[in-house]
Amino acid sequence: MSPPTTTDRILDSAETLFFTDGIAVTGVDRVAASAGVAIATLYKHVGSKDGLLEAVLERRLRSWTEHWDAAIEAADSPTDELLAVFDAVTSFRASAGATQWCSFLATASERPHPPGAGADPVLDLVDRDTRLVTDRLRELARSADLDDPQAVASSLLLLYNGVLGSLLRGTPDDPVALARRLALSVVTGSTGRTA
Repeated sequence: MSPPTTTDRILDSAETLFFTDGIAVTGVDRVAASAGVAIATLYKHVGSKDGLLEAVLERRLRSWTEHWDAAIEAADSPTDELLAVFDAVTSFRASAGATQWCSFLATASERPHPPGAGADPVLDLVDRDTRLVTDRLRELARSADLDDPQAVASSLLLLYNGVLGSLLRGTPDDPVALARRLALSVVTGSTGRTA
């Protein structure tokens, strides 16, 4: 394995600091120091603090999508494909750097989008993540030939969001496994058959 590039070191440091200490309180000087680069080098690679946050979220969204794609690919049935979102959370968290919880929810909580505000590439990434999760759950629920795919997708989205919040709180223990079991109950209840 080749050593991380300068950009990777900057993004790794930013991701860890942004999503453990907070975005607003983390200055680019701390990110640069953590990455072992000069501030001028950081700016050369990412342009600005917003550019840094955007690059971190873009990379994280790409990685999350890859994990979810792999979990769906490994699934044995349409039901398992639908529940793969929880398997993807487990594999993604095992490979991701140390962070408190979902970087997209953290960003949304620290960076509200006031009505009438102009375009914001960072919040556009938050929206892309939201659309990915909601649209994919809906499509997978339809593919599973459920009685009410929209209701199932909404229920699974609620469970998924609950997992992310529970990871931040640290309770209950193993929220991913619990949410997956509850999601299976939702899915089997919608089909009238057992999985």
